Amino acid sequence: MSFASVVLESWVLIACAALSLGIVGRAWWLFPWRRLETDHPLQHRLLGATLCVALLWQLRAQAVDWLSLHLMLTVLLTLVFTAPLALLANGLVNVAMIVLGKVAWPLLGVNLLVTGVVPALVTVGIWRLVDRRLPDNLFVYLFVCGFFGAALATLASGLCAVGLVLLGATNPEVLRLVHDYALFLPLLMPSEAFITGMLLSLLLVYHPHWVLTFDSHRYIDTK
Repeated sequence: MSFASVVLESWVLIACAALSLGIVGRAWWLFPWRRLETDHPLQHRLLGATLCVALLWQLRAQAVDWLSLHLMLTVLLTLVFTAPLALLANGLVNVAMIVLGKVAWPLLGVNLLVTGVVPALVTVGIWRLVDRRLPDNLFVYLFVCGFFGAALATLASGLCAVGLVLLGATNPEVLRLVHDYALFLPLLMPSEAFITGMLLSLLLVYHPHWVLTFDSHRYIDTK
C-alpha cells in the first residue's frame, strides 16, 4: 500500500520526510559501504533486485487516484541484503515511480516511510528475535522471518498508511475510503507472505550465501 497523489497536510509530508531521512540516514551511516564497493556480485544482485521490484510495483490495484495496493517485497530485500541496502533499493524504486509519473514527488518521504522504513524495522525486529531467542533451525528462520515477518510487516505498513490518512487528511471522502481500503489488509498479508516466503525458500535452497542475514553454518547442520 502506497500513496499516489497528495491527500495529506503539508506538515504530515514534512514530518514523514524528516523521519524517513533520519532513519535511512542513520542506517546508511552504520553500513560498511566498503563491502559494497568491493563486492561486485553483490552490486549486481542489488541492482537486479531493485529492477525486479520496480517492475513488480507496476502490478498495482488503484481504484482511487490517491492510494495503490501492490506487493512491497521490502521484507525479502531486508533479509537478503540487510536493512541499509534494502532501504537504498526501496528508495530507488520510489524515485522510479515518481519519474514514471505514478506518484507525486512530495510523497517520496511518506512512501519511503510506509513501504520501506516501517517494514524494514519490523523485519529487523523479528530477525533479531529469531537470532537471539529461537532455536537455530532453517525452518524457524524461513517461516518466522519470511512468511510471518512479511505478513506482520504488511500489516504494520498498511496500518501506518491508514494512520497517516486519519491524522493528516481533511477530505471526508478520503477518510471514508481509507476505512474501506483497510479491509483489504487481510488479503494483502497472505499474498505478500507467500511471495516473500517462496522466493526466500528458493534462495535458501540454491544460493544461501546470497542471503546476508542467514548463516548456513549455524542454521544448517553440515556435520
